[in-house]
Amino acid sequence: MKIETVVNGHKRIFDITPDELLADTLKRYDYTSVRKGCDTTSCGVCTILVDGSPVPSCAYLTARAEGKEITTVEGIAEEAERLAEHFGDEGADQCGFCNPGIALSVHALKLSRKSFTEENLRHYLVGHLCRCSGYQSQIKAIQRYLGDAK
Repeated sequence: MKIETVVNGHKRIFDITPDELLADTLKRYDYTSVRKGCDTTSCGVCTILVDGSPVPSCAYLTARAEGKEITTVEGIAEEAERLAEHFGDEGADQCGFCNPGIALSVHALKLSRKSFTEENLRHYLVGHLCRCSGYQSQIKAIQRYLGDAK
């Protein structure tokens, strides 16, 4: 079956199976930032934006994306690069495996214009697991990034 969607601002038609997951579809169509970690929606590595909201692509049926706007980290490359610089400055960037999902969630938070308190950041990033760095350095880096974005 075929579906039509917009990925990173470009109209796309995907040829899919009814049970195909969006993480697999995006990977097959060369969106290389989309990663899979746990396949249970627990780690946040596969996070993408669907109509501006973070979703775990490892559990999102591609057929549901019909007519929707999908954003991967390639679609926010400049924003992700600025966030990565802050991560590096705070020592929060080690292997980088979790960074695309975190960058997309932070981007969605920024667009939501919600408060950028530490409590709100921690709540918004629930489900993003990082095995390399401490979460405190990530929070500091994200606060600096969001402070620059105001």
